[in-house]
Amino acid sequence: MKTKRVKPKYVAWLSTETMHKDSIKWLSELRFSKDEQLFFDDLVKSYTLQLIDSKHFTQSKDIVDQLNTIHKETDALINKVIEHEKGLKIMVDGIDQLEEENAYKKEHGKLIITVFNFLEKYKLLKTELFSLIKGIIKGSKQKHLLE
Repeated sequence: MKTKRVKPKYVAWLSTETMHKDSIKWLSELRFSKDEQLFFDDLVKSYTLQLIDSKHFTQSKDIVDQLNTIHKETDALINKVIEHEKGLKIMVDGIDQLEEENAYKKEHGKLIITVFNFLEKYKLLKTELFSLIKGIIKGSKQKHLLE
């Protein structure tokens, strides 16, 4: 006898207030990461000579390319969340529009995953950047001690 595998589907019921709070939280985190990226740009500019050194060049180039990509992704995601937040009206307008409301909830569920994945990728990039800069600073301190 064959058994049929059923893939469980987890669907959380989200209130409009919860979805609004999620959107506000995401915007806050994304805007903070955008400000952080300005700091990272300054950090890269401050250590440009050390970053283009032959032993750090490939890793530096990869991280700088990722930073540029993250800038664009952050802007796009901020705009997407702002548009999503504006669409919350459909949930609170008092008119029963089941298809549109379900589409909004699906979009919110996708945004939960998208924002989470983006922030995880962003944290990894920050870790890589800081460890690279830390290695450069340690190397320069050791050179000063030897001189």
